[in-house]
Amino acid sequence: MGKETIVPKGGSRMTFLFAPLLGLVAVTLVSTLIWITNLWPQRSFLGDLIVILYLLIIPSLAIILGGAASKNPLSSLGASREMKLVLAYELPFILAAFVPVIKSGGLIRIGELVNYQVSNGAFLASWSGAIAFGVIILFCMQAKLALVPFDIPEAETEIMAGPLIEYSGVPLAIFKLTKMMMLFVVPTFIITIFWGGMVFSGLSSLRSILKYVALLVLIILIRNTSPRVRIDQAIRFFWGPVTVLAIVAVVLAFIGL
Repeated sequence: MGKETIVPKGGSRMTFLFAPLLGLVAVTLVSTLIWITNLWPQRSFLGDLIVILYLLIIPSLAIILGGAASKNPLSSLGASREMKLVLAYELPFILAAFVPVIKSGGLIRIGELVNYQVSNGAFLASWSGAIAFGVIILFCMQAKLALVPFDIPEAETEIMAGPLIEYSGVPLAIFKLTKMMMLFVVPTFIITIFWGGMVFSGLSSLRSILKYVALLVLIILIRNTSPRVRIDQAIRFFWGPVTVLAIVAVVLAFIGL
């Protein structure tokens, strides 16, 4: 935070400096909505699930905007990869996220989804929920967090830092903070809609923490044991088997499995 902020010559100064703030604001809003919903489910509003899905795209858009505004060839390449990756994983991610909505009979308030799981059990325990959570969401979450094997936009060994190559000082710190917040927010969101939510009262508090830790350990294991894939391989993977499995999960949810 104490380092000098350098704006590259020829770049768009306003967009370059605004992009990190855009991502931070979005992830902060998502975190606030998720915590309000988990602590006070009755305070959720109609369609908050859709709002969160939209807001979760904005940090990636911020990276694309910042990389494109840098006027650096490697930064532009990283922004292009980020754009393609978003287009690849968003479709199966959204399809999988709506499996709980279908299973619950059309509930699109996250608070109602949490209450439904309290009464009927976690969606993860069904066939459609297991496929959506255990396969689709897991890979899409890894890509959304830009972690190996889907850290293609930054790819330090190939294009140095990709979209962030020209960033320094406070804007770079904000981008790093946003990424760390996403590492907390995205798993918490997934636990909320698939795994009974994050309940903080008595023994349930420990179970909620263990849920997050288990998901975090799984994310880190994948990151530390997988090689990076190419962007064309990632697109074929998400538009091929992952999307097909997402459609299967949706169909199974419709027939009640």
